[in-house]
Amino acid sequence: MYPSDLTAPMEQELVSAGFTALKNSEEVVVALEKAGTTLVVINSVCGCAAGTARPGAIASLELDKKPDNLVTVFAGVDKDAVNKVREYTIPYPPSSPCIALFKDGTLVHMLERHHIEGHSAGDIAANIAGAFEEHC
Repeated sequence: MYPSDLTAPMEQELVSAGFTALKNSEEVVVALEKAGTTLVVINSVCGCAAGTARPGAIASLELDKKPDNLVTVFAGVDKDAVNKVREYTIPYPPSSPCIALFKDGTLVHMLERHHIEGHSAGDIAANIAGAFEEHC
């Protein structure tokens, strides 16, 4: 577990942009079983989360089409919640950071860490925006 004084500002970056931080598996089930679209960011302390994943996810929300719900869980902090999200993202292997879009409880788009590393926040935002255009 990472100390909260380290991770709180990283979580707050997404919360300030409208994401709800989920802390346990029950909250994940409620969020992902909702009708409509839900964007999930599995947050991380790594550099690609700070440099591209979080900024890209936030920038994607500037468009007209966006998901109904925004949620985040933090790898290395919210273990129960992260494990539950990962059940919903099967067949993809565990990855953090990662960004997933669900529609009516079904995974419809996934950016794994290898899609995030080495790409700009603009690339990430464009990728997510394309998924919004298709599914939201």
